Amino acid sequence: MPLGKAPPAATHRARVGSRREVPDRASDQFLTRPKRLSNLRRLSESSPRLTGLAEDSEGFKLYPELEVLPADIRVKKITYSAMIPDSSNLNQVLAQHCLDTLLIAGTATNVCCESTARDASMFNYRVIMLSDGNAAATAEEHAGTLNNFQIFFGDVMTTDEAIARLAPVAARKTA
Repeated sequence: MPLGKAPPAATHRARVGSRREVPDRASDQFLTRPKRLSNLRRLSESSPRLTGLAEDSEGFKLYPELEVLPADIRVKKITYSAMIPDSSNLNQVLAQHCLDTLLIAGTATNVCCESTARDASMFNYRVIMLSDGNAAATAEEHAGTLNNFQIFFGDVMTTDEAIARLAPVAARKTA
């Protein structure tokens, strides 16, 4: 899909290794910091922008057609970026599983997805934004975010391109 077209919200995820999966909603992430949650509630009351991050909001729920398996690793986040301290334990989960590459998918391309992707690149993760696995309010916002990310922070690929690169090098049609 050309970068200039905003795709529909992601309805599938790339399967990685032994049934590990890439979350396609920014809220599909776990945290155990009650103080931070109470701070978020307080901030949400004063900032309409943060109300979508509250656990009782529609924006926090997983996409209904998303297949969630019992073996899936789930991490809950409470701010736009899953990588900043006190937002989630994503950095620890990635380290625990010896993962160094993130495939970013979700909504909105230019808000939570971009925030997490940029911060992950600053923590030296290899980061790939999935152009057909992210969505923004407008095609311009989507394309601008992906173009800027590719220039400064990481890679942009389609979901199919990323899946093809997950195969062992010897099994790929191209290197």
